[in-house]
Amino acid sequence: MEERLLVPLYVHPAEDPSAWRALVRAAPRLYGVVVNAADGPGEAPDPVLAEPVAELREAGVRILGYVDTGYGRRPHAAVAEDLQRHRAWYGTDGVYFDQACTDPAFLPYQRRLTVAARALGCESVVLGHGTHPDPAYADGGVADLLVTFEGDWQAYEAAPVPRWTADHPPELFCHLVHGVPSGRLRAVPREARLRGAAVHYATPGDGDNPWRTLSPALTPALAGPALTPTRTETDP
Repeated sequence: MEERLLVPLYVHPAEDPSAWRALVRAAPRLYGVVVNAADGPGEAPDPVLAEPVAELREAGVRILGYVDTGYGRRPHAAVAEDLQRHRAWYGTDGVYFDQACTDPAFLPYQRRLTVAARALGCESVVLGHGTHPDPAYADGGVADLLVTFEGDWQAYEAAPVPRWTADHPPELFCHLVHGVPSGRLRAVPREARLRGAAVHYATPGDGDNPWRTLSPALTPALAGPALTPTRTETDP
């Protein structure tokens, strides 16, 4: 299974320009980069952010605009407006729907958003559930990628993997892990593969915004084979 990284780099390039340059250098390893100006596209285009995003796009990196769905509470029109702003201001070719629903009752809501995203030119739709949703979200083209884990390393070690995920290709699943001890950063790729996820991201970042810290795995110092995993748990 080829390693692919989905990077939610939630730090402004004026604050950490080196992190954005590192992403350009790491382009071949990336599934995509989530662009999040202000818990969404913000109220106006940001030219400082647009410059490194354009460089990433030129390097062949998939650009996903961050859109909060509020677990199905945000009106469709508000979500569609965010999608349009991301496309117009940053040339995004995909969308990261965060706080995505897990309950099958919200499938019609999510399907409508996915249709709107496709109509606006989004080639990739990622759902940020943060945990395993109802299996119905894995069927019928609701999304191209499901983020079925988002949390810290301690929670990841203990997180169960539902058996239904084995009925789907690993390319459908992504795990995002923060607060990873430096000695375990290389373990995350193998852990993710054993848990059936072809896409992942691991960072030592913690606090209110752990995704402001770029993973050291994107630097040559941590290149190399993954460490042996601690354990993988499954539930029915």
